[in-house]
Amino acid sequence: MIPEKPLADLPTHQVENMPPHMGDQDLWQSDQVLRKAVVREGARSSVPLLSAFGKTVGAENVFELADQANRFPPQLKAFDRYGMRLNQVTFHPAYHDLMELAVQNELASFAWNHEGPGAHVTNMALVYMMCQTEGGVLCPMAMTYSSIPPLRSTPAISDEWIPRLLSKQYDPRDIPVTKKAGATMGMFMTEKQGGSDVRSNSTHAVAEGSGRGIGTDYLLTGHKYFCSAPMCDAFLTLAYTEEGLSCFMVPRWNPQGERNSLYIQQLKDKLGNRSNASAEIELQDTWGVMVGDEGHGIRTIIEMVQGTRIYCCTSSAAMMRQAFVQALHYAAHRKAFGKYLIDQPLMRNVLADLALEAESAMVLSMRVARALDHSSQDESEASLARIGTAIAKYWNCKRAPAHIFEAMECHGGSGYIEESILPRLYREAPVNSIWEGSGNVVCLDVLRAMQREEGAVPAILAEMEQAIGAHPLLDSSIDALKELVILTEDSEFHARNITEKLALTLQGSLLARHAPSFITDAFCTSRLAPEYRGAFGTLPSSADIGSILKRTSPM
Repeated sequence: MIPEKPLADLPTHQVENMPPHMGDQDLWQSDQVLRKAVVREGARSSVPLLSAFGKTVGAENVFELADQANRFPPQLKAFDRYGMRLNQVTFHPAYHDLMELAVQNELASFAWNHEGPGAHVTNMALVYMMCQTEGGVLCPMAMTYSSIPPLRSTPAISDEWIPRLLSKQYDPRDIPVTKKAGATMGMFMTEKQGGSDVRSNSTHAVAEGSGRGIGTDYLLTGHKYFCSAPMCDAFLTLAYTEEGLSCFMVPRWNPQGERNSLYIQQLKDKLGNRSNASAEIELQDTWGVMVGDEGHGIRTIIEMVQGTRIYCCTSSAAMMRQAFVQALHYAAHRKAFGKYLIDQPLMRNVLADLALEAESAMVLSMRVARALDHSSQDESEASLARIGTAIAKYWNCKRAPAHIFEAMECHGGSGYIEESILPRLYREAPVNSIWEGSGNVVCLDVLRAMQREEGAVPAILAEMEQAIGAHPLLDSSIDALKELVILTEDSEFHARNITEKLALTLQGSLLARHAPSFITDAFCTSRLAPEYRGAFGTLPSSADIGSILKRTSPM
């Protein structure tokens, strides 16, 4: 822990003009925009729970756990001392402390343990606060959360597995799940030759007995190239049968109580996400159970991808929030050229622009979460959830690295060193854009939703049109979108332009309805103007910088 006061001044210099240590953060109470969004989107009853969690996860010692878990990454333990194959990954104790914190607070299970209005909103608010501290442990949380819908299609395994996946007890032991108090679920999709093109997968599955189809046993053989959180208790994966690409659940232990033939070949040496292990894994006659209908594996597992994508867009918004908080803290206590940085006109422009980006990303994520809460009863909300998740996943995840880099630049050299949280946030940010469909894949998914789902375009336009009249640039953007959503033979070439326009207009609409006019005006005149290029610190002179910073400041 960092001492509250320096032990002694070095004889060669006095330390001055440096910001104080931030210490504990209250990630709920210090964020009025989050508090209002959670209530607005239907989760008022969760306020006491979220308030307590904001204090817990924002404590300085939890930030220190996150630092340790990333400084001491996981290690592969393929064999024991006697040469027996283990296929285990060992983690620093800090990682297990963070996993226990996440599981006990239902980051993977709240939406399913408390189904109804506000459940997914609450779940994403929990994610939003924890990811400001540490993102790596959210990978197994995201996959566990996302596995519930596809598993429900197969009662033969859901009755045994889902209660353990929804447990609030973290049990890291590598033993058969029947002996555990809680479990986690992963996902293996990527193969070397295909990446996002899962139809080019070569892994195949053969029925173990005479039975076939949903809920029956198969043996899988193949090579999975990017398998994150390999110490989960089971994994959903894709393999070909005679009927086509199908989905399977593959546990670490088989029904006989023996280790399943999952062979970890190596751990990936990743740019970021260092606390979380990712591996290459060989399947050799590996026991699994078919989930969903045979030959419809993509349709089955896409339900899981929908859930992991909202984790991606929410955690990207969270990292932007924390990066902004760090930059604002530094600027408020650091002087240059006779004035505090926060009083320098251009720095104020940059900080306010960072604040706008973080707020618009968060409100977009929370609106998508509300659509998920109501999707089973409202067809329009279901359509909005489907296309909105893809839009938010693309835009929030694409904006986060540039946003965090700008926050780092606000610190100068102090933000570039590892004692700062900024390098860790910066390395973590790109993974959300790459995982669960990189930018091109997600934008094409937006086009597919517009083309194949009758309610997608009406739902997204109806959502935006609720703000007509709030700002002329927003009105113009909505009108322009009505032309863009008419797909042509050139639409695929322009898919990123279309998705960006959808994201910015949807964000503008949400802010126009729910934020003060100074936020709406600054957002629309910067993001929806024809000359917008995405650089930070380019707000117009009409922007009410002081009000923006006051609204978003945690201080």
